[in-house]
Amino acid sequence: MSTTSPGSPPKVPSRAGRDLKAAIAVGVGLGALIIATLMINTALFLVVIMLAISVAVWEIREALRNAAVVAPLIPVLIGTVGMLWAAYVYGPAALLLAWCLTMAATVVWRAAGPIDRAGRDTLGGIFAATYPPLLAGFAALLLAPEDGAARAFVFLIIAVCSDIGGYAVGVLFGKHPMAPSISPKKSWEGLSGSVLLCVVAGAVTVPVFLGRAWWIGVLLGVAVALCATIGDLMESVVKRDLGVKDMSNILPGHGGLMDRLDSLLVVAPVVWAVLTLLAPPVA
Repeated sequence: MSTTSPGSPPKVPSRAGRDLKAAIAVGVGLGALIIATLMINTALFLVVIMLAISVAVWEIREALRNAAVVAPLIPVLIGTVGMLWAAYVYGPAALLLAWCLTMAATVVWRAAGPIDRAGRDTLGGIFAATYPPLLAGFAALLLAPEDGAARAFVFLIIAVCSDIGGYAVGVLFGKHPMAPSISPKKSWEGLSGSVLLCVVAGAVTVPVFLGRAWWIGVLLGVAVALCATIGDLMESVVKRDLGVKDMSNILPGHGGLMDRLDSLLVVAPVVWAVLTLLAPPVA
């Protein structure tokens, strides 16, 4: 039965297939939370990342059930917190070590259970321990220096501009699908919009927040736009293979947290690498 009241116009979904009003409201709320925690303390923002990635791990585990995979949850959640903390406090080597320990713990945890489907479940756990937490560890690495908040703002602003540019240009002018069998709504025109807005955002934010040359921001913007698009397509492949539209429905107008984090996760290592090489923290 329809819940639309008599005389009220029916809800018309956007061309992107989402409730646009709900999506904007949730997006503004998340943005306010991110800005507030970053401005207060980077360690507080790290806690927000830990909570978000833990939810993302749970979403992936639940989605894997559609493929009859029951990934171990406890060792992956503990490993998620451990990886992010290790990256923030001790750096890249500690992140890698924590990831390896998480994979080992996942194998041992699942080996203690029934032998049936043990290999499949273990691989599912390793996937869940790698996709969100390991990649998110590079966001924790961005936070670690004294100017970590500024680096995080550069990362987030350019990444968000990729989504905005791709959405706006794709909706208005998108006619040539990029990968119709994977993501029919993603177009080459949308990619051009992502690149353009990311380049502008990078050329502005890198000098303003980090005091470095504008051309570093241009290079970073191109890299972010391309990698964000790859991240979107990667999750689309995973969701199509698992037969789900969204990873969950906890965010009205967005789906799940993983549906918002997909591009950010792939972009984080690239931003960390580019800024570390071209705009290293001042000792």
